[in-house]
Amino acid sequence: MTELSGPRAAAASGKATSLVILVHGYGADGNDLIGLAGPLGGELPETEFVSPNAPQVSTLNPMGRQWFPIPYLDGSTEEAMKAGMASAVTALDAFIDAEIERSGLPASKVALVGFSQGTMMSLHVGPRRAEGLGGIVGFSGRLLMPEVLNDEIRSKPPVLLIHGNADPVVPFESMALAETGLRGAGVDVQSLARPALGHGIDQQGVDAAAQFLMQHFAA
Repeated sequence: MTELSGPRAAAASGKATSLVILVHGYGADGNDLIGLAGPLGGELPETEFVSPNAPQVSTLNPMGRQWFPIPYLDGSTEEAMKAGMASAVTALDAFIDAEIERSGLPASKVALVGFSQGTMMSLHVGPRRAEGLGGIVGFSGRLLMPEVLNDEIRSKPPVLLIHGNADPVVPFESMALAETGLRGAGVDVQSLARPALGHGIDQQGVDAAAQFLMQHFAA
């Protein structure tokens, strides 16, 4: 199994009482999202941030990484996609375990913040963990395999979904579909549509994520 690693940002206060794991998108790497530690950390001074690199080199961008191949983008097979995802799920789950052990924090003080394919990974891994995480924030992603979630869910961390309604990469409708699937499994879900935003993260989305994390870390 691949052991994940990536850039970190220490808690601004010098003492971390919570941890955010930033899960990047297809073709990027941990450096792509660790920049969120600045604006999020301004509201969460006692939160440490870590942004692991996905286990596979990106098929389309050899300078970046991928959690799993995407057939319609990179010409990979369905079998390669499924195998890649299974391997990445195991790796991310183990990374969360290792971070909880390293930090000494309870699972309730650990959150996942994903973007695009990183949201897909976060929404898949988080609810299948035995100990409920403090929360999941998903930017511009989708819920994979919603039809099996009811059978496989083990915990119900609160979720915030944020998506631009002008997204040309992951359709905006994916947010409503994810919300329906998660709610159907008993998960507490909030959603935020961002007018005229494409496949990205804007300041209003960051602000909403910070408020959501503050609320649930304090619970």
